[in-house]
Amino acid sequence: MKLLTHPSHQRPCGWNSWLPSRKVRPALSGQSEAEVVIIGAGYTGFAAATAWQQARPDDRIKILEADRVGEGSPGRNSGFMLEIALANDARPEELERMGQLNALSRQTMALLRERVERLGIDCQLAHSGTYRAARSAIGQRSLKQYEDFLNAAGLSYQTLSGGQLAEKIGTHYYSHGLYSPDCYLVQPAALITGLADSLEPGIELHEYSPATQIVPDGKKWRVSTSEGEVLAGRVILANNAFSRAFGADSSRLTAIYTYAAITEPLAERDRQRIAATTWGLLPAHRLGCTLRTTADGRLMIRSGYSYEREADNARVEDGLRASLEARYPDIAPVRFDQMWGGTTGLTYNGAPFWGEIQPNLYVSAGCNGGGIVKGTFLGDALARKALGQPVEDIASLFGTASWMPPDPVRRLGFYLTSQVERLKAKSET
Repeated sequence: MKLLTHPSHQRPCGWNSWLPSRKVRPALSGQSEAEVVIIGAGYTGFAAATAWQQARPDDRIKILEADRVGEGSPGRNSGFMLEIALANDARPEELERMGQLNALSRQTMALLRERVERLGIDCQLAHSGTYRAARSAIGQRSLKQYEDFLNAAGLSYQTLSGGQLAEKIGTHYYSHGLYSPDCYLVQPAALITGLADSLEPGIELHEYSPATQIVPDGKKWRVSTSEGEVLAGRVILANNAFSRAFGADSSRLTAIYTYAAITEPLAERDRQRIAATTWGLLPAHRLGCTLRTTADGRLMIRSGYSYEREADNARVEDGLRASLEARYPDIAPVRFDQMWGGTTGLTYNGAPFWGEIQPNLYVSAGCNGGGIVKGTFLGDALARKALGQPVEDIASLFGTASWMPPDPVRRLGFYLTSQVERLKAKSET
């Protein structure tokens, strides 16, 4: 299988389509030099660039983005900014490590919130907290495991019966739930484009500039695009699983596509019952559906996975509609305004692939759906490592990505595991 240098999407990003037009930065052209080139204009890439610029304000910093900002994966996520561990990451038996991770997440979230407020980025940032919910026995077991973690860690939460949860989110679909206050919701495309348009002048962003080749040139690296080249002392790969095309270990990273859709603004009677407030719900079971509302009274659903390539979006859209109508039968037939796919980098054990992979070539990949806050911290830490500054013990905190078998075994394993889990948790999906 040929490794792609950047994702390919069948449909534009819905979040991005609602934003006002912005001035796109010019593509890389001709010959140039820089102290550091960063591949990928996402949360990880911007955090690395900002950390580098603060440490060395006179350095030339270039960021290469394959698409226009907001159309890539950073704009296609669901906009959850978690201050504590994901349900799938929580380990009650590792409280000291999880406590350190939670503290780092809170610090990073505080810095992001301060930046949004200071720069005046209009991204609908809201301290909403988040719900977890379960319907089936397997979902309830996952929910109980997360509750055990919250209890052991001394974190605040509320348990909710199905009826209490229904009062909050407008559906009786779930039998049990809990609420954690440690989450913000954001319009992700508005956040990432706002960060792009607020970069310091010393950071040069080039959109529509997919890197095609990164090769050593003496003690430096030559980064090529279709229209230009840049010679750099250091290169940071912040393009998740697509870093495999430039030297990241393909035996530890896989690209997974997931899918989301957002309704038209709900009718007033439904909006008052379902979307009177901005809320978000993460599934107790990893294959369950993510739900959230928006500031303008829409309802979003995210669910479904495919391996390395996007599935047919029309077929996926039908499945998303069926899942949403099962939860909210009184708004059927659901009318989606936008539906799209997006990628995440997956590792077998959920740990990131992070660090220096060749002299002066660095990578942060394998976010495993960890999202905005985690990616921001790891990007900042990677820049500090590349600059020779003190860095937290990333391997001890997050672990290290483990080996996965090659294709076709890997592909077969993904589909078999997905099908088994989907059958076991059918009512959660």
